[in-house]
Amino acid sequence: MSKLKAFLSRFSIGQILLLGISLFFLMLFLVVSCCKQHMISSLDDQQAYKRWDESGDTAQVSAFFKKDITVDERQIENFRHQLESAILEAAIVKENTSRLFVDAYSSLGKIAVSSEMGTVEAQAVGIGGDFFLFHQLDLVNGSYFSGNDLMKDSVILDEEAAWTLFGGSDVAGMCVTIGGVPHYVAGVVKRDTGRIAESAGLKDTVVYVSHETLSAYGTCEGISTYELLAPNPVKGFAKNLFIEKFGLNETEMMVVENSARFSAEALIPVILDFGIRSMQLSAIRYPYWENIARGYEDICAALLLLEVICLVIPFVLVITLLYKNRKKMKEQVIGLVKGMKRSRL
Repeated sequence: MSKLKAFLSRFSIGQILLLGISLFFLMLFLVVSCCKQHMISSLDDQQAYKRWDESGDTAQVSAFFKKDITVDERQIENFRHQLESAILEAAIVKENTSRLFVDAYSSLGKIAVSSEMGTVEAQAVGIGGDFFLFHQLDLVNGSYFSGNDLMKDSVILDEEAAWTLFGGSDVAGMCVTIGGVPHYVAGVVKRDTGRIAESAGLKDTVVYVSHETLSAYGTCEGISTYELLAPNPVKGFAKNLFIEKFGLNETEMMVVENSARFSAEALIPVILDFGIRSMQLSAIRYPYWENIARGYEDICAALLLLEVICLVIPFVLVITLLYKNRKKMKEQVIGLVKGMKRSRL
């Protein structure tokens, strides 16, 4: 305690106050940074690239198509062939994996699901490819299904739909009918709650079916989202490859590199677009998971700005303190140098 008092006695009250304020803002910077990182890591839909490849050499890319643009399975299959050729040609095949890339697509709409107890009119996500590798929903019961399955007769219900149709959530394997055709419950999931989730489109019941089921028996708006995990040996490689090979220009879709969207470099344009970012002129309907990500993107951009402020303030205060005491510090430095020279002699 006495050493601390002796150390503080070297400074004036004003200097101690400036140092205290600087320390406060540095601590605040650490708190804000931890909060921002926690928010980012909680967005499971944005972390598929980490689950697929821990080395960090894989990019996650999402494309959202305009409402008047038609994208079908044939176009996606054609892109897959071109992507495979491009990856092999560039010799960037990932080791210890039998797959060159992973992808999924989805459509939005509404569908009626019936059981002996009643019928649910629900929002629907029609899936294709490895949708649930990208979107690992919180399973209450059962398991996921794949959009690549030969049979397209699986459905995943949220808890609300499960209780309405069966009076419980332990219903994996139970039969429902969609358009008069039997489908089997693969699993039951929890629906995200909270202001952001509900505003993003999760206010009502959601079910997950194959894209084929939604197209045949529901009200389907067509394929609106395509998602990709691909090797990314250099910055922007996977995103640029997608834009080049998919067959649409950038005015017909919005392309996001999820694996880089929360970097400082990516968040700065979000800050600069404050006030106009929410204006929708491109007629793109984002799925709920992208709406949630965009909401968190805005929050993280604000936190980044706060981080910068928390670093700038102590920097300015310290520089000011050093400038005001430059003569005294100069004398101390000179004395220190002379003392070192004497000790050598």
